[in-house]
This record gives sequence, structure tokens and C-alpha cells, in this order.
Amino acid sequence: MARTLSMAAEDGRFAVNLKKKAFDLRLDALEMVKSANSGHIGGSMGCMDILAALYCKVMDAKKIASLDPGRDRFILSKGHCAEALYAALADRGIIPHESLSTFAAFDASLAGHPTKKIAGVEAATGALGHGLSIGAGMAIGLKADLIPANVYVLLGDGEMAEGSVWEAAMSAAKYELGNLAAIVDRNRLQISGDTEDVMPLGDLAGKFRAFGWECRICDGHEPEELAEALIEGRPPSRPLAVIANTIKGFGSTLMENKAEWHHLVPSDAEFEQIKNDLRKRRDRCG
Repeated sequence: MARTLSMAAEDGRFAVNLKKKAFDLRLDALEMVKSANSGHIGGSMGCMDILAALYCKVMDAKKIASLDPGRDRFILSKGHCAEALYAALADRGIIPHESLSTFAAFDASLAGHPTKKIAGVEAATGALGHGLSIGAGMAIGLKADLIPANVYVLLGDGEMAEGSVWEAAMSAAKYELGNLAAIVDRNRLQISGDTEDVMPLGDLAGKFRAFGWECRICDGHEPEELAEALIEGRPPSRPLAVIANTIKGFGSTLMENKAEWHHLVPSDAEFEQIKNDLRKRRDRCG
């Protein structure tokens, strides 16, 4: 039976102010980047509403933590934003919250890119362009084994220029993978600048539809809207693409829509400003 939003509060999902939750996760990610003097803060701030929607409303975190064969799978194709994923995993009790302080430390498990050594991580990622292929393979396996679980893949829009993404998209349509969803973090910026200058994506939704996918477009900073797009009325035999329009560095005017914050570490003064900005935005969420 298709899942609906009214069912999504059962088991490991719960009612929560998702916008406020996302800002709490951003504050954790900010502390991680500053402590480690490393990380990809801009993209992590921009995709956090997506992760809040997935881990608090769409997927069952209890099944993920217990490695239940029927669990939903999540692939962070943009693996350089690992600190965002780790914040979400810690919030849901899948990894210890205290482990966040070891992010990117020498010989620590929470490396700068996710690996299978970490609870809740399904695949090592970060070589951009490979995540959707991994997700499609998992979805094929789940479908063959008649396991009613979904696979969710979060991609950066910069990696959409990789040919392997579109090979996976063709395969997903051919094998009628209604259990596969790709979420594109569409912030229009990558390390080299504007995506439309580096390699124009144009009508990204139209491209997915031409490849045989169901495609939906939503505000990537409205987690309830994201959850609805990922859950409601999904076609049973077509993969789903959700284009989530986001702002890189979301939450602080110091970082927002600035490509240089792809891989910057804030100074002490910048850290305090970003933290204060995030707290103020969080508090306005109610």
C-alpha cells in the first residue's frame, strides 16, 4: 500500500517542527566544521531541510538503526556534505551525538566523506556522479526481493553534469523503479561558480521527464512540502525526481548564495555571526 503523510508519523517517524529541527542540525554542522577546521559548510546548510524531512518524516529511523531488511535506504551522492548527514544521524540516535566532535579528526570514523564504517551509511560516496547508480542498483535488488522499501538519493546540481547520472536515470526508467527517488539540491552553485556557467543544466525537470521519470519541483527550504513531494501519489512503476530549489549557505546572510562558501571554514568572528544568525532564524520557526 502506498504510504501517505498521515501514516508517516508511525514507528520511527514523529511529529516535529521540521524547519526548527533543520536549524538545530545546522548548528551542529557549524560546530563540526569549526572544530575540525574542515568541511563543506555552504552545501550542508543548504540541504539540511531535505535531510530533516527525510529522517524525521519520510524514512523510519528505527529501521535504519536496526539494519532492518525492510528499511528505506539513503545515499548521500554529494558526499562532501557529510557533516550534514552526520548531524541527522546523531539527531535520530543512529550514531552517538558526542561522536560529532570527532568529525574529520585523524583516524576517526566520521571522515570528511561518509563510509560504511558509520552506522546508517549505506555506501561510501563523494566521487560525484556515482550515487544515483548505487541507488538504482539497490532499488533493483529490493524490487527483485519483493521488499517494500524505498531508496532516496540526494544529488548536488553540480554533479548533474556527470554522464553516469544520466546512465543511471535511463536504467531506472527501464527497470520501472517506482521505489527510487532522486532529490536534486538545486542551489545553482558549485565550487567553480554558477552551474549555468560551468555546465548549463537548463530545464532539469524536463530532462528527467524525457528520461521517463515522474518529476516534481518544490521549495527545498519547506520540509513539509518536500515530504509531501516524496510520499504522496507516487507512480508505482516510475522513478521519482524532486528538484528542491535551495540556497547555498542557507541560514546566514554571510554565506547565502556565495560560491566561495562551498569549502570555507569560518573565522572566529564569522563563526559567531553565523551561529547567531542560525539561532535567530530557528527561534522564528516557533
